[in-house]
Amino acid sequence: MTLSFLALLALTPIIVVFIFLVVLNWPASRAMPLALAVTVLLAFFVWKTEVNQIAGALIHGVVSALEILLIVFGALLLLNTLKASGALQTIRSGFTNISRDRRIQVIIVAWLFGSFIEGSAGFGSPAAVVGPLLVGLGFPAMAAVVCALIIQSTPVSFGAVGTPILKGIGDGLGQHNAVMNAIGAQPYDAYIHFIGVQTALIHGIVGILVPLIMAGMLTRFFGKSRSFKEGFKVWKFAMFAAFAFIIPYNIVANVLGLEFPALLGALIGLIIVIPAARAGWFQPKASEQFVFEDRRQWMSEWIGKLQNTDDETDGQTNISMMNAWFPYVLVALLLVLSRTWSWLSDILTHPKVTLSIDNIFNSSVDTETSPLHVPGFLFIVVTVITFFLHSMSRKAYRKAWSESWQMIVGASAALLFAVPMAQVFINSGSASYESMPLVLAEGVSKLAGNIYPLFAPIIGALGAFISGSNTISNMMFSLFQFGTAQNIGLNEVASGIVVSLQAVGGAAGNMITVHNVVAASAVVGLLGMEGKIIRRTLIPMTYYVLVAGALGMGLVLTGFSIWYIIAAIVAIVTIYIMFKNKGKRTYLQEDSMKDVK
Repeated sequence: MTLSFLALLALTPIIVVFIFLVVLNWPASRAMPLALAVTVLLAFFVWKTEVNQIAGALIHGVVSALEILLIVFGALLLLNTLKASGALQTIRSGFTNISRDRRIQVIIVAWLFGSFIEGSAGFGSPAAVVGPLLVGLGFPAMAAVVCALIIQSTPVSFGAVGTPILKGIGDGLGQHNAVMNAIGAQPYDAYIHFIGVQTALIHGIVGILVPLIMAGMLTRFFGKSRSFKEGFKVWKFAMFAAFAFIIPYNIVANVLGLEFPALLGALIGLIIVIPAARAGWFQPKASEQFVFEDRRQWMSEWIGKLQNTDDETDGQTNISMMNAWFPYVLVALLLVLSRTWSWLSDILTHPKVTLSIDNIFNSSVDTETSPLHVPGFLFIVVTVITFFLHSMSRKAYRKAWSESWQMIVGASAALLFAVPMAQVFINSGSASYESMPLVLAEGVSKLAGNIYPLFAPIIGALGAFISGSNTISNMMFSLFQFGTAQNIGLNEVASGIVVSLQAVGGAAGNMITVHNVVAASAVVGLLGMEGKIIRRTLIPMTYYVLVAGALGMGLVLTGFSIWYIIAAIVAIVTIYIMFKNKGKRTYLQEDSMKDVK
């Protein structure tokens, strides 16, 4: 069987998902069982994968799906608890005081706060936290999910304190002989750091436009005028927020290491941007602010079950801003400590509270889960603390649990098929053929030839789409990307850049991966709309991988140092233009003048 035909067969499960989920708008609960069946049949009859290997992959997939469901349930419970206590009402009013413009709100909440959560925990947590928070602020559920998924890009490669790079690429290259021979006397850790720095550089350049694209998507698909232009009018604030995150993000990657670029970059960005937003910096005039139409004008597909629940609170409604935000602050703190404080991490991952199965059914597939270490468990802990902190009634807290449980049931069907499908796809290797992802990647590399760096991010995105994880994508394809770069005659520096393109593409793929889309949809009660959501997030994902590929090709051909100079010049010119007109009155100042009159 030729490589081209085998690669086409390997592409079949992805085509099935795309046709039934995206084109025909089947809900994931119907499309994913079909995709799973096709993948299993291909693995058994074409790839000659052993039955025990397939069964082991299915079990591992179910365990992984249960972890995702725990995250979704925890995020739902946190939001419903805050709504029942009245805290969400305080948070909503606080953002209104910062800015009434929905474009400004989404940049602060999704781009900055979401990136901070990604840096803390990763693994889909930002969409699970940001989506419901945006809904609570009055965003249509579909708009909240789309925006929450768009930011699953720039910060992702350094999410969960650097796991996709340190573990994904570190283990993916695995100090393989080909890698060690290529880098010579250079220490392996130093080479991984080099790859991480290049990843941050590429993310930084491509990611500059992400907040602006997000604002444009918001107004194009959920605004009255259905115009990208209306979103782009907030370009000054969007670029300001982009630089406030990306500049410290790159500095941290270069100076402090690969664990904290997203975490510290977003934190510094929040510290810079929120006071600036309060002062009215870079915001449009009052006549140009963007707000949603009356909810009665919204399309029915925009509205999730979360928005159809009763908005009345059973607890106090005069909660202070500090108390209202404290649960989110506590979530972020616990996520960071659980990943960086070895004492706490050891407790949460203790063998007595960890399920571990090696060689499931005598296959090469292992599975392990530590439920107490999953972000969802920490969300639940925070809701218990919130119950006492906000002096909630038992009735209100029980109602939050009941509503969250009812909503999680719908997500379980889709995820319990989607994740095992991905695991069978990944673990389909046999004595006859390499696994489906590797066959598919090899087919692309043969087709691309010497311009392969253009396509490297697409391979990374494909891996993330299949597996639902930038880390897993990097583990699958890092060595393949390095080997392909070597085969087309690139040196170890250029080969490292190609591996960094893998990491960037793997991050961008998180915008469309079925796992994340189903989880984010479930959290806001929007199950069944996964295809329409993916059609929208395909737009920024396509921008991300194409620009990253072009940039990567430039880096390989011209060397990486020139791009630092180009990026610096663009940043300086943009900042100069922004600050040149900063003295003009903002709409906040205009409103104040009206009040004086």
